[in-house]
Amino acid sequence: MDFEAIKKAAEGYREDMSKFLRELIAIPSESCEEEGVIKRTIVEMERLGFDKAEIDPEGNALGWMGQGDKIIAFDGHIDTVGIGNIDNWEHDPYQGYETEDVIYGRGGSDQEGGVVSAVYGAKIMKDLSLIPEGYKILVTATVQEEDCDGLCWQYIHNEDGITPEFVVSTEPTDGGIYRGHRGRMEIRVDVKGISCHGSAPERGDNAIYKMADIVREIRALNENDDADGTEIKGLVKMLNPKYNPEHYEDARFLGRGTCTVSQIFYTSPSRCAVADSCAVSVDRRMTAGETWNSCLEEIRALPSVKKYGEDVKVSMYMYDRPAWTGLKYETECYFPTWINKESAPHVQALADAHKALYGEKRIGHPDAMKLRDRPLIDKWTFSTNGVSIQGRYGIPCVGFGPGAESQAHAPNEITWKQDLVACAAVYAACVGLYKGKGDEDVCVYRGGKTDNDIK
Repeated sequence: MDFEAIKKAAEGYREDMSKFLRELIAIPSESCEEEGVIKRTIVEMERLGFDKAEIDPEGNALGWMGQGDKIIAFDGHIDTVGIGNIDNWEHDPYQGYETEDVIYGRGGSDQEGGVVSAVYGAKIMKDLSLIPEGYKILVTATVQEEDCDGLCWQYIHNEDGITPEFVVSTEPTDGGIYRGHRGRMEIRVDVKGISCHGSAPERGDNAIYKMADIVREIRALNENDDADGTEIKGLVKMLNPKYNPEHYEDARFLGRGTCTVSQIFYTSPSRCAVADSCAVSVDRRMTAGETWNSCLEEIRALPSVKKYGEDVKVSMYMYDRPAWTGLKYETECYFPTWINKESAPHVQALADAHKALYGEKRIGHPDAMKLRDRPLIDKWTFSTNGVSIQGRYGIPCVGFGPGAESQAHAPNEITWKQDLVACAAVYAACVGLYKGKGDEDVCVYRGGKTDNDIK
């Protein structure tokens, strides 16, 4: 393989990639509103000579190169979060700007830049005849990830009937190759009370007061230690072999689980009345060894939850927001943890490509390197579509993408042009270095599906 030719080709597309990314950023594309960027991506795929470019019923863009029966996929979600407080932005988040080194605007790092690099990586594969015999390349620009991680791949896998041999997630990785991440859940706690006139609160049963007790204990779950004398043992316990004998080492690699109250709701007849209901949302990040059911049960076991008995309900949110196409594909708000072996063939294919092209250490623009003094092969802090690809279905997944995790969801988001180039080159090279799927299970840990009737 001519690695210098691959680098030269990727560098030659620097300006084209920058232009494509600028045009994507200029089209607002929050979850369920991605029609414009999806259609723009299809135009780019067709212009670059993809063998087929199509939009599935959920609204995902699927671009194909090659004619083999086996599939290697490159996934990037095309939706973004909103802009938040516009006063926190120094420039227009959609008009943005570019310099010789960076591109500014919402979605540059998280994660339209990854889609750009994948589209041009596939173009380089075609230009240089790098697609292995028997394989075809799939580039997906996927929807609704910011709303519901992995929903798009539930649809692609179950309804489009696509099962790649492995998937490269192009989420930002700070120049690293990532083999897993924590999972997450969206949990709701509801508390019932009885309203009465606020002038005599003793006649009622204040749901907000009951919830206050529960919230304090949810906070304790996140902040407490796991000492024998601690009544509510903290989530740090999963790093301890005493409490997580099978997976504590995996948990130490991923990092401990966390929980935080993210929203609060109430009902009351008026501002002059006792609240008769209160509910909170809990963002729960899961490490290895924690299951969807254990996360629900640990909240149900809190002293205050038990104290208030049938007045408390602990449940998992469901997601049923329609895609931009109008399709509604309901699923549970559970996003499983996963880790791959570092020795897995698909992980090593990216590592070998990076080493051949750029060496054994992370590279990047000098302004990015303060965050990149880490092992080349590592893990994400946040979650990705890998929750479905690997976490639900066991399809091997690995991450390498332009940009920085720290830029995700932040004002004044930027990405680096050098990352776009490097990622396109590594994508183009890795398929030819892939040694094929063997009989060994490449997965160290994955959360898997629940026992609910969800595909």
